[in-house]
Amino acid sequence: MRVVTLKSPGGLDHLNVTDQATAGEPGPGEMRVRIHASSLNFHDYGVVSGKMPTADGRIPMSDGAGVVEAVGDGVEEFSVGDHVVSTFFPTWLDGPARVGNFATTPGDGVDGYAREQVIRPTHYFTHAPRGFSHAEAATLTTAGLTAWRALVVDAGLKAGDTILTLGTGGVSIFALQFARLMGARVIATSSSDEKLERLKVLGAEHTINYKSVPDWGTRVKELTDGQGVDQVIEVGGPGTLPESIEAVRIGGHISLIGVLTGRAGDIPTARMMAKQARLQGLIVGSRTHQQEMVRALEASDMRPVIDRSFSLEDIADAFRHEESGAHFGKICLEF
Repeated sequence: MRVVTLKSPGGLDHLNVTDQATAGEPGPGEMRVRIHASSLNFHDYGVVSGKMPTADGRIPMSDGAGVVEAVGDGVEEFSVGDHVVSTFFPTWLDGPARVGNFATTPGDGVDGYAREQVIRPTHYFTHAPRGFSHAEAATLTTAGLTAWRALVVDAGLKAGDTILTLGTGGVSIFALQFARLMGARVIATSSSDEKLERLKVLGAEHTINYKSVPDWGTRVKELTDGQGVDQVIEVGGPGTLPESIEAVRIGGHISLIGVLTGRAGDIPTARMMAKQARLQGLIVGSRTHQQEMVRALEASDMRPVIDRSFSLEDIADAFRHEESGAHFGKICLEF
């Protein structure tokens, strides 16, 4: 089978595609999955670029979707032929957050899904939504579930709420789609007028070019009759958080998801206190959260937005495309 490994200390030129022995037969409680797709995330880029060091020879990619080829003794939840999708935290099955690092995350602390076959315990996967392609399913593990948990699990999104999304990466677009699916309004930002038009097509009620309107937090308040939004999907970190605090309503919710603008910076804590808003950090979600998201997707006609797919051999080019920032939605590997 084809496998991608990352040679230490990382870097896109250190991604190697090799042939390895097939995965063999699953043991009790395990299943063998033929992986057909993965999707790129900022976390994956951090690993393969060497910015988030991992073990020499690590198989990257946290997202994997494919078909069950064989099951071991005692497996009842899955059958041969089932379409499945991986989980980001395989040991966090349900309940409140239990993991605060990436030691168990595929593609980082353990080997991931840039390979054609894998044998894993069944709780490493859930069923994929019926009717989804493998590439569509592969976008759910990290980006899809992060948006779902932020909006629905942590902040209790309801019809009529207004949310603010930042940029056009996978999490932000999923958040827009989930919000519209559940009857919420969306204000979206981007630095590209062309991308802003595409956000409108997806259902954004208002859009803001944050380069031409640097004080976009004030503009969001104007668009909400001076009240601010109920939720902010904050993917930027310290460089955007001050404007997000300005944009959120009194008693609102800010989901701190990304650190695209850096890992540290000055935060207007007095303004945050005056807003009496909740700032919630989060990293993806549990297996139960993923199963709930899959049920919601099966009850709708929503489909992930995929920018472009690459072959497994072109994984480095896929990451270069992500690095360029030209994408709109998810970038996938299909193999």
